[in-house]
Amino acid sequence: MKLAILGGSFNPVHFGHLVLADMVLSGLGYDRVILVPAFQSPFKIDAESASPEDRRDMLTASIPGDPRLTIEDCEINREGVSYTIDTLKDIIARYMPDAKPGLILGDDLASEFHKWQSPGEIAELADIIIARREENSIFPYPHKALSNEILNVSSRMVREKISRGEAWRYLVPPGARYIIESRLLYGFSPLNGMTAETSTSKKTGSMKTILRLENEVRLILEPHRFIHSRNTALTAWDLALRFGLDCQKAYLAGIAHDICKGLEPDELFRLAHADGGSISKLEKKKPGLLHARAGAVLVRKKYGINDGDILDAIRYHTTGKADMGSLAKVIYVADKIEMSRIGVDPALRKISRTADLDTLFKAVLDNTVAQLKARQLDISYGTRRLLAAMEKRNRP
Repeated sequence: MKLAILGGSFNPVHFGHLVLADMVLSGLGYDRVILVPAFQSPFKIDAESASPEDRRDMLTASIPGDPRLTIEDCEINREGVSYTIDTLKDIIARYMPDAKPGLILGDDLASEFHKWQSPGEIAELADIIIARREENSIFPYPHKALSNEILNVSSRMVREKISRGEAWRYLVPPGARYIIESRLLYGFSPLNGMTAETSTSKKTGSMKTILRLENEVRLILEPHRFIHSRNTALTAWDLALRFGLDCQKAYLAGIAHDICKGLEPDELFRLAHADGGSISKLEKKKPGLLHARAGAVLVRKKYGINDGDILDAIRYHTTGKADMGSLAKVIYVADKIEMSRIGVDPALRKISRTADLDTLFKAVLDNTVAQLKARQLDISYGTRRLLAAMEKRNRP
């Protein structure tokens, strides 16, 4: 996969950022742009900057349903000042792009680039992409020039318009607008205009369902769990595309697979009972294991999703089962190898690009079982049955 990286404070994210990412994707042939919010905003404290978490949440809320964009919060997790060279090396190691990643810079950074940490090494590791922000600017380093339109919008402009009560709402994506209004960021006051709106429509249509579900999952889950869910959805999309499966169904199942992860035990038991199955001793001991079963029930009852493949994929993404369908295997694999998950064997991510689905699924399953045994954790009944079925199938 050909990746490009767009970092910044995103304080707040606006359409100029997303248009720039879109132009890199369509104009330079990249497959995905990774948006990297910085931990520390470069603006002054009295500029009413949003917190790193607010800025990350605005980004995640701004790109639902677009598999070409993803969020990487490594700089927020590291805290403090993050150097581009460190972020670049980290992303290359985990994402393993097919070629040098692109590094998108505004040409307003040209005069400061030589002051960055290890600028020469950055130029060796990445293809620098210069986007115009000023007319007739010059960047004296090897780079790709992007012939983008210069949009008259900036994060500073948006913040100032919000604080003055001027028109700003259609300079930012709807998801970012909702967060700004609901969290009263940048001096926003409901007295300055309409309050945030939420959609309660339950009418389906695959993309409409994805957009609604993704936005609600983002609000339900902790930020790190939501990023995991979205990266699972993206990985599932990529795998489904490679294996000739329905990409939207894979994305939807990936977004929803951990929807019940934060529920209390009583609610997990209630939802799990609704699927008609029994609850094992291990599940009674560790109710969190029920989140997959509960999730399948919840998306069926609350969101009207009755597709058996999607429900099975959510239901069995932790335990697996004998004779799993292709979509269920894809979600099982995607959950275990998505790029924000730490400690994944690089070999699994590597073979995910070449191996057939059954080979890939077995490799991921074997790796998961080996990890559980190494940590001396119990293996669920469903997983034991799945292993037995696969061993039987592989006997000569």
